[in-house]
Amino acid sequence: MTAPRTDWHARVTELRFTTRAVIDGQLVDAADGATFERISPRDGQLLAEVAAGGERDVDAAVRAARAAFEDGRWSGLAPAARKTRLLRFADVVEDHADELALTISLEMGKPIGDARRIEVPALVTTLRWFAEAADKLVDQLPHVDPSALAMVTREPVGVVGAIVPWNFPLTMAGWKLGPALAAGNCVVLKPAEQSPLSALRLGELALEAGLPEGVLNVVPGLGPVAGQALGRHLDVDVLTFTGSGEVGAELLRYSADSNLKRVYLELGGKTPNVVFADAPNLARAARKAAWGITFNQGEMCTAASRLLVQRDVADEFVGQVVEAAKSKTVGDPLDEATQVGPVVDDTAMRRVLGYVEAGREAGASLALGGNQALTDTGGTYVEPTVFTGVDSSMRIAQEEIFGPVLSVLTFDDLDDAVRIANDTVYGLAASVWTRDLTTAHLAARRIKAGTVWVNCFEEGDLTVPFGGMKRSGNGRDKSLHAFDEYTDLKTTWIQLG
Repeated sequence: MTAPRTDWHARVTELRFTTRAVIDGQLVDAADGATFERISPRDGQLLAEVAAGGERDVDAAVRAARAAFEDGRWSGLAPAARKTRLLRFADVVEDHADELALTISLEMGKPIGDARRIEVPALVTTLRWFAEAADKLVDQLPHVDPSALAMVTREPVGVVGAIVPWNFPLTMAGWKLGPALAAGNCVVLKPAEQSPLSALRLGELALEAGLPEGVLNVVPGLGPVAGQALGRHLDVDVLTFTGSGEVGAELLRYSADSNLKRVYLELGGKTPNVVFADAPNLARAARKAAWGITFNQGEMCTAASRLLVQRDVADEFVGQVVEAAKSKTVGDPLDEATQVGPVVDDTAMRRVLGYVEAGREAGASLALGGNQALTDTGGTYVEPTVFTGVDSSMRIAQEEIFGPVLSVLTFDDLDDAVRIANDTVYGLAASVWTRDLTTAHLAARRIKAGTVWVNCFEEGDLTVPFGGMKRSGNGRDKSLHAFDEYTDLKTTWIQLG
């Protein structure tokens, strides 16, 4: 049960962070003793000094994972046995939901209500879903010539390196860990330096839940150091990453320079939220548009950062969106009433405000916000911001801002909407609002995106895959398709007599 609103502040003083790496079942300092500071975006105060893993630490974690994989303590278990352990892991996480939610709020600024009711339950659900799938995957016996028997079997790849972002630190970790562990692999998890504390606690809870030593290792550290070491390691079989396109490109280079490990990428986005005049409920669509750019402070790869509105209804509709965004409560993430917390750190805040200035200079009209908020708190808060009069060539319409900044563009007809929607390098997600079935199907077919929502936004469950097209990446999280990233197919051909 979620704690009373006033209790979250009291719990801060009771919270004890896990700050050392989790390697081979032990909590260890960095080999060279290095640490880095984690400053809370809530108030600018120091949360903890965290072990800054380096090349030696990553190597120790990979060696532990390899040993655990090769001796069969995990890969050699019956799938039903792995299922039981993973279900226990999910139960332990659920038992510590308040602690994890509070940690997330403090380290990256997510409102506590979202952390407790969305983020942590998403991790629990993901672990349980993939645990239940572990003993339900089947191999194949193709029909071949009667003189032979052909078998196609699915085997775990071995050691998986997983690098996850800070915006959904546990959800994204779950999307990687669930299928990788259920398939029998061992994992080295590298959390973002902005959100190491929740991931380290997760690694500790995995041990408490009975996962064998070495099966899940967590190495915090800076991306150019620990991330690069994991990307270049010769004994990592698969690397999975969610984050920026710039880092994704570096990881591909690391693979080419090392052992040609497979690299699966879920990168940025610039979601077009396309609203036709005949949308079945324009008021609801307006509320969703405002939610889609303010939820999680707009720090989502799928954030509905481009609002495309048919010209006939643009003025009225945009007015509703502005009013809905204006009503969002910006505040302390530990307050249950807060809907928009701080962006993750000072660098992110300056980046977002830099885009606001770029929008002004390009000639867009500021309809709402555009400023730092709650400056007396010491935190990194940004007002929900709406630009109108945006042209598709502007930076605010082309580049991923990763903050609560909405760009409004208008269109005339379906062809115009599709042209604008596809006019970025990204292709992660899109949303289409229309009452016309033909328009919905044609738009969904022609917009280049891994996910297209119709008359809704950010909906779905674990049965459907998630990933992008174009420069939004190549991998797929969620669903049974995720197992394709963490398994190899082996063909066995037996000649009979």
